[in-house]
Amino acid sequence: MTRSWYGVALTVVLALVLAACGGSSENGAAGDANRAASPQPSQPAATEGGGSAEQSGAADGMIERLNLGSFGGGSTPQVNYNPFSPNVLLGDGMYIYEPLLVLNSYACEYHPWLATEYAWKDPQNLQLTIREGVKWSDGQPFTPDDVVFTLNMLKEHQALDTRGLWKSLDTVTADGNTIVFTFKEPAVSLFERVANQRIVPKHIWEKQADPVTFVNESPVATGPFLPASFNQRQLVLKRNPSYWQADKVKVNELVFTKAEGGNQVENLKLAQGEYDMNAMFVPNIEQAYVARDPKHNHYWFPAGGAIGLGMNLQKAPFNDVEFRRAMAYAINREEIITKAQFGYVAQASQTGLVLPGQKDWLPSGIQNDGMFPFDQAQATQILEKAGYKKGSDGKFMTKDGQPMELTFLVQSGWTDWIQAAQIIQANLNALGLTVNVQTPTPETVESQRAAGNYDMLFVVHGGSCSMYDNYYYHLHSQSPPASNYIFHKNPDVDKLIDQLRSTVDEAEQKKVVGELARYSAEQFPTVPLWYGANWFEYSTRKAEGWPNKDDPYAKPGDALLIITHLRPSGQ
Repeated sequence: MTRSWYGVALTVVLALVLAACGGSSENGAAGDANRAASPQPSQPAATEGGGSAEQSGAADGMIERLNLGSFGGGSTPQVNYNPFSPNVLLGDGMYIYEPLLVLNSYACEYHPWLATEYAWKDPQNLQLTIREGVKWSDGQPFTPDDVVFTLNMLKEHQALDTRGLWKSLDTVTADGNTIVFTFKEPAVSLFERVANQRIVPKHIWEKQADPVTFVNESPVATGPFLPASFNQRQLVLKRNPSYWQADKVKVNELVFTKAEGGNQVENLKLAQGEYDMNAMFVPNIEQAYVARDPKHNHYWFPAGGAIGLGMNLQKAPFNDVEFRRAMAYAINREEIITKAQFGYVAQASQTGLVLPGQKDWLPSGIQNDGMFPFDQAQATQILEKAGYKKGSDGKFMTKDGQPMELTFLVQSGWTDWIQAAQIIQANLNALGLTVNVQTPTPETVESQRAAGNYDMLFVVHGGSCSMYDNYYYHLHSQSPPASNYIFHKNPDVDKLIDQLRSTVDEAEQKKVVGELARYSAEQFPTVPLWYGANWFEYSTRKAEGWPNKDDPYAKPGDALLIITHLRPSGQ
């Protein structure tokens, strides 16, 4: 089997935004106590001594129920299990529909799933072998025709092609049990998008007049779970008894509850043991969560992409590289890490690489691996040398002598980000800039950054298994504002990224990545500050086998890998 380092696409980039921010993630946090759809068992008090089968929720070698996080679908979710819909209740129909291969996004390794193996015949031709013996939940066999149908349905209805496969894909055909993908151009960088494509049954979806608007209330799928009940506050999934690897699924029911009430409410519910797994920022987690039940309450925050200072490159002074260089020295990252991130994370490199994990991609000659010190004297010197002068009030003015007052947008309710923004505000005010922190709703921040109506805000980039995606979504001029928040445009950088997409030679890939890393370190398109954590809190009161620092078989978002590893506690 050919192994590719290419990995995670836009869906994961967006997921990273949720995971890295101070808010609760859609699939990690839980909500309030509305249990109308599916009554909850009483929550026994956590005890040092563990619990009986009744306390743990386990019976007959099974875990009766796990309480997880929220379920997506927006603020007023409706029934929708169309895995291609932006309003789907679980991202990509998670737990319900399955991909061809599953990525362990910690080790960047693919696991055979609906496909048992794959190989690139050349950079434009990919072949996958389809697993035999798999059945849809209505008993019909899963076949190569389902895969070909799904892919060609995306071609016919472009709104479903959320990964943009058909921009490069030419044909998808079946040759016996082999699916042949033929691309118009070298497309190794698109492998993750093929591997992660959710597959739907032809015999159901070919009957739909409009698969784009199809809400798919009763999904027929190959995944380990199927919907049991839903209201706008709670979604319950039940175990699929005919799942093709049912012996690996030891959980009868998954309960997702809409996250409401903000971080403090969610933190309290986590501490009270209402969730078996969650994914959110928790201040002082050792005291707030672990100490409440040291035997069972645990956390693991593997490093993700970089959280950085994003500046609107369409306007002054942010379109001045010297101003951006000064910002790299002006911000006290250690203070942010200690006070706003509780020491959970590490300083990020200016190169755009996640170090030390991606150090093999780091070019030689970059001072201190792109880690900038807090040095306001240096920042002042850079600004003054670049032509910025201070007025009688001691504040820097624009180059044409006008007062310079900058706004910093940060999402309301994202408490750790707000605290980090306040530290940046204090740092920059001390430098001689006037910075106002504003905290509108997350939706407002999203709309304003998409419209380019901002000065500064936080950006999230990198950290995936795909070097192409890491730089494309962040820096390519063709990348949409949903990911290229800073409106970066540079034809030379576009050319490098395009080159990265089309080469299969690893030495050439590293050369190109080195040039992109050096560009990032010298031109400061953003100023990376700290590596975002993949928030992940879990309890072993009911279930064991969660990924952790000693057994990182998956990252927190690798749901199918995790659910097939869990087992009842003590068994």
